[in-house]
Amino acid sequence: MAINEADFIWRNGELIAWKDAQIHVLSHALHYGTSMFEGIRVYETPDGPAVFRLTDHIRRLVDSARIYSLALPHSETELIAACKQVVAANKLDSAYIRPIAFVGYGSIGVVPPADATIEVHIAAFSWGAYLGETARQQGVDVCVSSWNRLAPNTAPTGAKAGGNYLSSYLISREAKSRGYAEGIGLDIDGRLSEGAGENLFLVKDGKLMTPPASSSILQGITRDSVIKLAKREGIEVIEQTLPREMLYLCDEAFFTGTAAEVTPIRSVDDKPTRAGGAGPVTKLIQDKFFGLFDGTSADDWGWLEPVHDTADQTPDRVPEEAR
Repeated sequence: MAINEADFIWRNGELIAWKDAQIHVLSHALHYGTSMFEGIRVYETPDGPAVFRLTDHIRRLVDSARIYSLALPHSETELIAACKQVVAANKLDSAYIRPIAFVGYGSIGVVPPADATIEVHIAAFSWGAYLGETARQQGVDVCVSSWNRLAPNTAPTGAKAGGNYLSSYLISREAKSRGYAEGIGLDIDGRLSEGAGENLFLVKDGKLMTPPASSSILQGITRDSVIKLAKREGIEVIEQTLPREMLYLCDEAFFTGTAAEVTPIRSVDDKPTRAGGAGPVTKLIQDKFFGLFDGTSADDWGWLEPVHDTADQTPDRVPEEAR
């Protein structure tokens, strides 16, 4: 999906013109995948634009860097404010925010020196449905990939790191080359793990099932939100290892993720789910999730963080070439 360019990007503490957000070709992250990033959505709500679980996303960004022993040059508070600033500066009511922290120019060895430059950029731009505009209602057709997810103690799947996404690339590219919307990866033991960029949920006999952290998943923030919303509705949620055949025996299945939001799965390996798309549990979860943003579902957890909650989120200085 093409990027809808905006006016500004936040870079290392200041807003710059979109076209000026460039890095050196010898940046460490470009060669070794030493980048940590997040995907965060801004929704237009009755009370104005609000960022969904911004604090939780930024904390995970910091934690991902911590796993790799990288100290970010900005605090969580500063990064949260920067995300809101770049949304406001671009005059966006709904948006996708992409903060990325990476090891920059200055070292070509595999392990950068302790004083290596860590750069932080934050972009915000308009972005629609990741798996297609009709996917939310009609569901998507997916397949199980021939590529497994990362094995435990190879690379930490609990970190949202750029290098990890070569695995996602292989899974998704294979699926799309075969005519499917997305691929599902298995863990090293052949059990269900996750989609290329989404967490996976199955519904069986009214119960919600999802693979655990030990199945080489990224513990998604939307995944956590869905678990909490489901429990509030009295739905039993089971986190357990799941065999591949559960994909073919479940009543309903759906993906979750910041980009995918809550997307029903219509079929797996050309076998339709019993619901053939969004079944009653999936529809309920969708209603409660998207209801957070139009006010029909209570935000009991304080997940919606207003963009315009300070006196002025617009830049003090706008680059001349961006005016």
